[in-house]
Amino acid sequence: MDSLAPNLFVKDIRSTIEFYKLLGFQQIMSVPGEGEGQLVWAMVSSGKVTFMFQTFESLGDTLPQISRTDGGSLLFYIRIANIRSFFEAIHDKVNVIHGLQKTFYGATEFSITDPNNYVLTFAEDEVG
Repeated sequence: MDSLAPNLFVKDIRSTIEFYKLLGFQQIMSVPGEGEGQLVWAMVSSGKVTFMFQTFESLGDTLPQISRTDGGSLLFYIRIANIRSFFEAIHDKVNVIHGLQKTFYGATEFSITDPNNYVLTFAEDEVG
């Protein structure tokens, strides 16, 4: 296996892309929808982390097993460098659900939700 790129189902791809750009991601590609300026799928990337976003509507009747509600029963754990400066840069622009903390396994972490209620936890193995 070479990589993992989760495909998250969202209501508004454009606002989701803008949120992830705030976190340092860049839009790599997208697929337009039928409406003016509408997108049905997009991909963002930052370093080795990639997310894809797709509208619930674009699923149609395929894959009925996929829940049509916001968020999910999962958490995205993203390792980054300079976690404290990253936290300071974004904490007042995002919904922080758990502030900076040192874990029992030695990582410094914080958690936020994106506009679609997906949980993102950022972590760094700080020395000391």
